[in-house]
Amino acid sequence: MRERLSWRDTIWIGFMLFALFFGAGNLVFPPMLGQAAGTNVWLANLGFLITGVGLPLICVMAIGYSGKPDLMSLASRVHPIFGVVYTTVLYLTIGPLFAMPRTGSVAFEITFKPFLSEASEPILLFIVTVLFFAVSCLCSLNPSRIIDIVGKMLTPALLLFLLLLAIAVIAQPLGPLQRPQSNYAEQAFYNGFQEGYLTMDALAAFVFGIIVIDAIKARGAGSNKRILFACLKATLLSATILGLIYSVLSYIGASSTAALGVQENGAAILTKVSDAYFGTYGSIVLGGIVLLACLTTSIGLTTSCSTYLHRLIPAVSYRTYAVGLSVFSAALANFGLSELISISVPVLTILYPLAIVLAVLTFLHPLYRGKRPVYIGSLLLTFLFSLIHVIGQADLPTYGVHEYLKTHLPLYKQGLGWTIPAAVGALLGLMLTWTGIGSRAQD
Repeated sequence: MRERLSWRDTIWIGFMLFALFFGAGNLVFPPMLGQAAGTNVWLANLGFLITGVGLPLICVMAIGYSGKPDLMSLASRVHPIFGVVYTTVLYLTIGPLFAMPRTGSVAFEITFKPFLSEASEPILLFIVTVLFFAVSCLCSLNPSRIIDIVGKMLTPALLLFLLLLAIAVIAQPLGPLQRPQSNYAEQAFYNGFQEGYLTMDALAAFVFGIIVIDAIKARGAGSNKRILFACLKATLLSATILGLIYSVLSYIGASSTAALGVQENGAAILTKVSDAYFGTYGSIVLGGIVLLACLTTSIGLTTSCSTYLHRLIPAVSYRTYAVGLSVFSAALANFGLSELISISVPVLTILYPLAIVLAVLTFLHPLYRGKRPVYIGSLLLTFLFSLIHVIGQADLPTYGVHEYLKTHLPLYKQGLGWTIPAAVGALLGLMLTWTGIGSRAQD
C-alpha cells in the first residue's frame, strides 16, 4: 500500500473539505461584517478568517492528530460525562437549534423575500419554511445519490455566480468605503474574530474531520505522520479558497453601503448587490442556487444529527428523530434570519472557546501525557469566564464580577477573557497531578 498521497488525491480531498464547510448559510456573514466595518473591512476580515476559516481547519487537524474515531471519544478525555454532553450540545447547535433553521431562513431571505411585500412576509415565511423542511425531511428519510449529484453541481454553480459578482464589484465598485459602525471603529479585529463564531464551522469540523481522515486513509496513507501531512496540505488548499471567497464577500458588503444604505442582514445585501449588477434575472438565479444549496445542507444536517441521536438513544427510531428535528427547525426558522443570528451569539460565545481549548489541548496532549486534571482545569475555567462574559453582555446581574474583569483581566473587553484562565486552569491541573491526583496518563 502506498503511503504518500498523489497531488490529485490531495486536491480532491481539499475540495471535498471546502465543499463540507462552504454552506450557503455562511454567505450572509461576511457581507454584514463588511457593511459594519467600512474602511476597517480588511482588519475585521482578518479576525473573521481566523475563527471562520483557520480554526475549523485546525479542529480537523486536531481530530486527525488525536487518533480518536469521533468527537465523543476525544471529548471523553476530559470526562466521559463531558464527552456525551459536549458532543450532544454540539450536534444540537449545528443541527436543530441554529444551523438547520438558518438554512430555511437564508433560503427564504435570498430566494423569496426580495419579491414580496412587507405585509405578506410572515405568512409566506411560514409556508416556505414548512415546505422547505418537509422536502428536507422526506429526502433524509430516503437518502439518494441524487442529493450527492445535485450537491456536486450546486457548489460549482454558486462559485461561478460569486466569481462573476466579485469581478463586477472589483471592476466597478458601487461606492466608496464608509466609516466603521459602532465597535468596528476601535475593535474591528476582535469583532471580526467573534463574528467568525457564527459560521459554526469549528464545531462542525469535529464532525467533518472524521470524514476527511477516513478519505485520506482510503487513499493509502497508513502512518499517523502521513495522514497528518496529507491533512495539512488538504486543509491549506481549502483554507485558501474559503479565505478568498469570504474576503470578496466582505468587500462586497463594505463597498455597497454608500449606494444601497445599511441593510438588515447579509442576505439583503447579497440580493440587492446582485440586482444592482445583474438585474432581476441575477437575483432569481442567485436565489435558485442558494435555495437548492440550503436544501442539500439541511438534508445533510438532518441525516447526521438523527444518526447521532439514534446511536445515543436507540429506543427512539431514526425516522422519529428526523421528523422531530425537521418540525422543530421549521418552527425556529419562522423567527427570521436576524433573530436566529442574535439568539445564537450567546451560545456560540460559550461553545467556541471550549472548542478552541479542546483543540489546543489535543495538540499538547503528549506533553502532559493526557492527564485528566489538565483538561478539566483548563476547560472548566474557560467555561466559567465565557459564561460570565455572556451574562454580563446580556445586562444580567453578575454582582460586579463582569465590571471587575473588564477593568482587570486582559482581553476580556475584546471577548477573549477566557484565554488566560484557560492557561491557568491547565497549569493548576498539571500541578494537581504532581500530588498524585489524576496522574494516570491517557491515550
